[in-house]
Amino acid sequence: MAYLELRDIRVHFPVRTAWGSTGEVVKAVDGITMSISKGEILGLVGESGCGKSTLSRAIMQLQPLTGGSIWLDGSNLTTLPPAEVRRRRLDFQMVFQDPYASLNPRFSIFSTLLEALSRRAPIPRSRREQDVAALMDRVGLSPEHMYKYPHEFSGGQRQRIAIARAIAPQPALLLADEPVSALDVSIQSQILNLLTDLTRKMGITLLFISHDLSVVHYLADRIAVMRRGQLVEQGTADDVFNHPQHPYTQTLLAAIPRL
Repeated sequence: MAYLELRDIRVHFPVRTAWGSTGEVVKAVDGITMSISKGEILGLVGESGCGKSTLSRAIMQLQPLTGGSIWLDGSNLTTLPPAEVRRRRLDFQMVFQDPYASLNPRFSIFSTLLEALSRRAPIPRSRREQDVAALMDRVGLSPEHMYKYPHEFSGGQRQRIAIARAIAPQPALLLADEPVSALDVSIQSQILNLLTDLTRKMGITLLFISHDLSVVHYLADRIAVMRRGQLVEQGTADDVFNHPQHPYTQTLLAAIPRL
């Protein structure tokens, strides 16, 4: 049974000028239908501007839909009242592309992670440092730095903090929107291995978004290829990578640098 199911998702933006609406629309997402099984890693790949990030924001209920429905574990998120969506959002969390922009610079890492850990239930004062330290250790960060601020960490460390914040409420679904594209190549593999390890150990369902087909092939069980707001190909990671059917997928493969 699918844990996350998207049915004919459409997100259209009206084209406006200084004189008002032109009556035209930009179809950022146009009829996406796909599903992700419990515990599966699905890689969504496509070039910049194809609608991947808009789709992820729609799933997170941060972007209103023009049409379609989003089903999470049998519940239609698009029909739930805002208060219920906020409550259910504990079950689906997101890792954004820019780790610095997604962290509050006024909050220490301790405050950031404690807030996330406390979403499920209040934590006794005597256990707070212990729980934050355990969470930092889980993502490969030294607990002795918990009272530092985001600007005192490197890009890779900040992304680990963002991942720690996302897994703190123990979500069942994690959306990762280009989480390694802003990082050095040497750090990317560390973050990819961390995401893989966490999702496998915690049983998290992962939607991993990237423009790099080789990265998605390394991480994902299945791959969905997106172009101009639509899905053009879906299949197992090996099938899509080794036997692409759509010309656009073949173009993405041809663009991968090779020795």
